[in-house]
Amino acid sequence: MSDRRCDPPGSYQTRIYLKGAKGERPSLPVRLEALDRLARERLSPEAYWYVAGGAGEATMAANLAAFDDYRLVPRVLTDVSQRDLGRTLLGRRFSVPFLLAPVGVQEIVHPEAEVAVARGAKAAGVPMILSTVASRPLEEVAAALGDTPRWFQLYWPSDDALAASLMQRAEAAGYEAVVVTLDTKMMAWRERDLDNAYLPFLSGKGLANYTTDPVFCAALAAPPESELRATVRHWSNVFAAPGRTWTDLERLRQATELPILLKGVLHPDDARKAVEAGVEGLIVSNHGGRQVDGSIAALHALGPVAEAVAGRVAVVFDSGIRCGADVLKAIALGADAVLLGRPYVWGLACEGAEGVTDVALRLLADIDLSLALTGADALDRLDRTWLVSGRENSASRN
Repeated sequence: MSDRRCDPPGSYQTRIYLKGAKGERPSLPVRLEALDRLARERLSPEAYWYVAGGAGEATMAANLAAFDDYRLVPRVLTDVSQRDLGRTLLGRRFSVPFLLAPVGVQEIVHPEAEVAVARGAKAAGVPMILSTVASRPLEEVAAALGDTPRWFQLYWPSDDALAASLMQRAEAAGYEAVVVTLDTKMMAWRERDLDNAYLPFLSGKGLANYTTDPVFCAALAAPPESELRATVRHWSNVFAAPGRTWTDLERLRQATELPILLKGVLHPDDARKAVEAGVEGLIVSNHGGRQVDGSIAALHALGPVAEAVAGRVAVVFDSGIRCGADVLKAIALGADAVLLGRPYVWGLACEGAEGVTDVALRLLADIDLSLALTGADALDRLDRTWLVSGRENSASRN
């Protein structure tokens, strides 16, 4: 793996061409649309649509289309012989501008689930965010990541003691931040899953962090593995807390020393409240279109949120990233970094850890080449002056 870490990320393209000269083509499709189709062929319909579907699909389409509302304006005769793809988040300099987004219940995609993703992320040198509803315990995933940076995503449960226990376990396992997802007060109306009558948690999938937690298990009359129905019932009772408000954040803060980022922020007023509440970061996200159909595209919310916080906290963008140009546009609009979601899951479905690595390295190569061809030698140089509105000449994305 040393050549991957030393060579410029864009050299991944050169390796593909050199292998092609010997008659070897990539084992996975490079175009994400083709990778998506291959993953669909290899997964059950229930598993595929659980990942690919949303709350309706209007918001999912809007997330992708929003990138065509902005166009990059390349500059010429600039020295781009050396590029810096690094970004600073929460006081730490990351060598890459994206993290793998939290995606739950990965055992429905691959038997090694989040452990395979962790190994893939480690090989690519890309940070990972682990979901609360993971199929492997957070400690096991941390061990597979080694020294790769990681954050823990928290679905804020109704039980304060359980929330504290999960966060303290994450802190002990070397996770560097807590991402609190706020847009899942309850599960949305998801027609694809309803057509399949499929909710994996009801068969005990995705509950590894709960069934290994002492606070969760203490509330059960029997070990979780021996009473699946009772375990799932208790999980459904504590998973979400629709009554949470801004006043509850202080208790969450007191339960951990880790920095807290709030995920699902789309309104500038909420961004200002988050800053006032003392959190360290925001993630501008509409959950990839999985929660509110008809929601504002996440990219359209990014600029106003970034302006509202004015650099006082970290701003991360999520929902719709598919290529290098998308990353450049999000950073130019005010994101400190972005999250990559569904594409790496398709890599996981097709080739496990190696598929995750390939998807991550391909995005890094695309970012590197796109940055150079745009005329900048560092992502830190990008701001709104590198963009113009593309609405009048917008072309639909495939």
